[in-house]
Amino acid sequence: MSVILRDIEDAVEGVLGQESVELVDLNYLQENGRWVLRFFIDKEGGVTISDCENLSKRIGALLDATEMIPHKYALEVSSPGLNRILKKEKDFQRFSGERVKVRVRAPIDGQRRFSGTLKGVQDGGVLLEHEGGTLKFQFGSIEEARLDPDIKI
Repeated sequence: MSVILRDIEDAVEGVLGQESVELVDLNYLQENGRWVLRFFIDKEGGVTISDCENLSKRIGALLDATEMIPHKYALEVSSPGLNRILKKEKDFQRFSGERVKVRVRAPIDGQRRFSGTLKGVQDGGVLLEHEGGTLKFQFGSIEEARLDPDIKI
């Protein structure tokens, strides 16, 4: 599956670049008996519904023309939301100082889930300040990391 995602990402790179849009995440999975291809995008100043509609049309036309996906699928394009996933080193640098939740692949002292303040990147790892001090996670040990916005209502 990761090969098809890489091919799709490579195919749409030019379109995203023309719109000054960053690809945050890409999912291709089966849900309720149908295939769904989801693009999560971001850009300076945020993503609008118009951005999503425009890119959905352009990406859909491009993918249909290349016939990369041989069966029916639903295409969804949206913003990453408030709890944006962090995947790339630049994500961890950009959101330094923000609250995050991190889930690691293997337990550390019996724990796989951590939350705290992201302190950036150092020597190939992610620094997280939490109630027990500062932890350093190697990129390969992180299963998932997301922003954890403090929403006040």
